[in-house]
Amino acid sequence: MRSRQRGVHLGFLLLISQLFRVGPSNAPPVTLATLGLNIYLFLVPQKQLLDVCISVQNAYIYKDWTRLIFSPFYHADDWHLYFNMVSLLWKGIKLERRLGSPWFAYIIGVFSLLTGVVYIILEMVLTEFTKDPSYIRTSFVGHLAGIVVGLLYTKGPLKKIMKICAGSGHAQRRPNYGFNIPTGPLTQEEIRQRRLNRFEG
Repeated sequence: MRSRQRGVHLGFLLLISQLFRVGPSNAPPVTLATLGLNIYLFLVPQKQLLDVCISVQNAYIYKDWTRLIFSPFYHADDWHLYFNMVSLLWKGIKLERRLGSPWFAYIIGVFSLLTGVVYIILEMVLTEFTKDPSYIRTSFVGHLAGIVVGLLYTKGPLKKIMKICAGSGHAQRRPNYGFNIPTGPLTQEEIRQRRLNRFEG
């Protein structure tokens, strides 16, 4: 366990300024906890960066599956941390409020692991397709794996699997300032009724 070298980290300073601009009390608990964990592991890494990078050789061949857990929370530099965490902050505020904290925490956990798994599969496919064994030992662009997982969710079987795992609580209503606001999508009838209500009175 070794802390980062001292020096000016502009990306880190910008991240802290964004967090205070939003206000820590305005960030929902899971979003704030995930931000805190990522910042802590950036400042005081528990493992070296090379010990958490995912590759077929390290994770699959050497059976170091802990890399699937640690890799989403480690960042190469302060700019990598800044862009990922600002994105998490703004998207997390909207999504966690809409979905609720338990469901949002579940999604972060599942997608963090799935991204690593898809990452390994992409490396194996590339190795087979190109007949180049260097893909087994090297890292692949992690964002591509995240995009593939996102596409599997929006256009593939993951959406169905996630709904089954989550049960029927996804579209529940929750009170907000005295009104019941749906957290799921509106039906056609509800949309029509809301449009008509705007012109009444």
